[in-house]
Amino acid sequence: MTVSPPVDGARPQPPGASATDHSWKPVIAACTALVAVAGVTGTILAGVSTVVESAAPRSLPPGPTESAGSVEAVREDTAPRERSATEESADTRPSPMAAEVAEEASPEWLDRVSAATGIPRRALQAYANAQLRLMNEQPHCQISWPTLAAIGSVESRHGTYAGGEIGPDGVTTVKVIGIPLNGENNTAAIPDTDGGRLDGDTEWDRAVGPMQFIPTTWEIWGADASGGDDPDPHNIDDTALSAARYLCHQDRVLTTSEGWWAGILSYNQSERYGNDVLDVANDYVNALS
Repeated sequence: MTVSPPVDGARPQPPGASATDHSWKPVIAACTALVAVAGVTGTILAGVSTVVESAAPRSLPPGPTESAGSVEAVREDTAPRERSATEESADTRPSPMAAEVAEEASPEWLDRVSAATGIPRRALQAYANAQLRLMNEQPHCQISWPTLAAIGSVESRHGTYAGGEIGPDGVTTVKVIGIPLNGENNTAAIPDTDGGRLDGDTEWDRAVGPMQFIPTTWEIWGADASGGDDPDPHNIDDTALSAARYLCHQDRVLTTSEGWWAGILSYNQSERYGNDVLDVANDYVNALS
């Protein structure tokens, strides 16, 4: 299915937020769209160079191998175990496949970085593991946890905006569902596309989950981080991985101004939003220095 991404402001503020609610960094810009977009990926067709030049940051969030961007990981060797002499012998079975290595953030790193940055540990785990996953899948992208964590903060306060938290299983204890995308409150008009299955609204679409995906985008990009086939937009592991892949699409390199801004503006087409994400990401990096 081909869907156009939301225009500027289509990803709404969480329920109850207002233009004067300074405890929440608004995602709705009060200006018109900055760039033209088309297709499911939010391809920047025009104006990126202008936006990048006018808003080019002095420093972007670090890449995954740079200071404050790296994740200390633990590895689990899942190679086939060595067989005993009474079991099938080597010459009667095919050669085993190469060992598969599962990689995730170490508990010590999570404890240290969560304490320093204030990011809830369970949310940080999802952002870090998404970075490690993309380092294997798309190493050229160079996406790192500070960018993902900053998006999670600006979008939903790491899944806590509605008054809940991230449970041990990664699912928010209270669903974060945005306002209806009905053309009001600086939103685009997006009639219901999922029969209310994800957002509970059978009239209009709403952004859902800790990373605030709209149903049409989730249908395309939703990924099950556990390897299954049932992605959940209210699960921080699934949404962090989906957001990372979305940002890295089109061979973007997120350690360059052009690549970082193209990715962020495809996520929400607002320069104000991009600057909010950049500020939060750099706050996290500075907290570790």
